[in-house]
Amino acid sequence: MYGMPKEIDVRADGDLRIVTLNRPDALNAVDDALHCGLAWLWPRLNEDRGACGLAWLWPRLNEDRGARAAVLTGRGRAFSAGGDFAYLDELARDADLRAKTILHGREIVLGMARCRIPVIAAVNGPAVGLGCSLVALSDIVYMAETAYLADPHVQVGLVAADGGPLTWPLHTSLLWAKEYALTGARISAEKAVQMGLANHVVADPVAEAMACAKRIMELPRQAVEATKRLLNIHLEKAVLATLDYANTAEEQSFSTEDFRAIVTRLNAPK
Repeated sequence: MYGMPKEIDVRADGDLRIVTLNRPDALNAVDDALHCGLAWLWPRLNEDRGACGLAWLWPRLNEDRGARAAVLTGRGRAFSAGGDFAYLDELARDADLRAKTILHGREIVLGMARCRIPVIAAVNGPAVGLGCSLVALSDIVYMAETAYLADPHVQVGLVAADGGPLTWPLHTSLLWAKEYALTGARISAEKAVQMGLANHVVADPVAEAMACAKRIMELPRQAVEATKRLLNIHLEKAVLATLDYANTAEEQSFSTEDFRAIVTRLNAPK
């Protein structure tokens, strides 16, 4: 659906949209195609043309008014392993690609914050970096028992403009947000629930997320969408208060010697 790149699979189950990150051999690590697809996805699910800065790129007939809810998951063993190391190396070298990536990161964050339908995350495995951000921007989160969250932006020398620091302070304490954003330490599924970063730890997160989405779709549509919007106004206001600074800081961090040295080491032959 939607003409997405092959790295994102979108299929319909009635009024439910199942969005699957689709680079299983790379643990759904984010490359340019996957990142672009995530930026393009949310305008298709948003009724309001002004809801996302990229919405003008598609005519209104491409907006998926039939969608009532979405389940977001990853194919294979991971939800997403974060930034692909080769992609990070490209970003270190290519200023135009960096500028596009910063813009698309902004559109992903605002697109999810403004998405009119409930987004249920089914975290089937590790959710790292941008994968962790997608979880934080979802509305309800089911995690597999062996899954974990981690935001290692700082560990690779980057500011997390689309990461945990934007949204975690709304979900958990500022102290917890600081510890895990600054250290990049893993957050187990059980710990994520205790901290308020996830709702449930389950054996089959996809099945549970789909069941939850279908329960919500049985409820009155206007009430669901308006209530979600009411709640996410808090999220959007918090994001907008910090996003410009975060984007500028992240773009600067792509040019630092620390980032270049770390990326060179990550891409060195083993």
